[in-house]
Amino acid sequence: MTGAPFLLAFLTLQRLAELAIARANTARLLARGAVEHGRGHYPLIVAFHTLWLAGLWIAGWDRPLWLPALPVFVLLQAARLWVLATLGRRWTTRIIVVPGERLAATGPFRFVRHPNYWIVAGEILTVPLILGLPAYAVVATIVHAGVLWIRIRAEEAALAQAIPARAEVSA
Repeated sequence: MTGAPFLLAFLTLQRLAELAIARANTARLLARGAVEHGRGHYPLIVAFHTLWLAGLWIAGWDRPLWLPALPVFVLLQAARLWVLATLGRRWTTRIIVVPGERLAATGPFRFVRHPNYWIVAGEILTVPLILGLPAYAVVATIVHAGVLWIRIRAEEAALAQAIPARAEVSA
């Protein structure tokens, strides 16, 4: 047995836990008067991530791990936790905006716009490489770039509408 099933199980459980956190945070934010934007593309995001993970299980469950890429994955997980800790109850997988609320300007948001998207993009590339699937990594990264293009445009439009004249870095 290789380490692949453990890596894939970790990813699967992580994503399921994140969905539970996101659902709870979304409900809480909506109850506070938040508005959801970009609902139309959300199924595309869910489909992409579901297919990406399912494809990794199918193509990589029995593959040996390429250990030089593993530290990158570990750093990405630390960065993911930093984003989650920074946003706290504001973190969600949807575009949820509380009108008038200030945008995140601490933690990783001090350094880069949309840090969680950068982290996920790193995972989309790194995990298949760890599993020895370089073609999968390239194709998934290209498709994900298209999905992110749609997502970031929708998020920026929602934030600009809800929080005009913003100087802070967006979440």
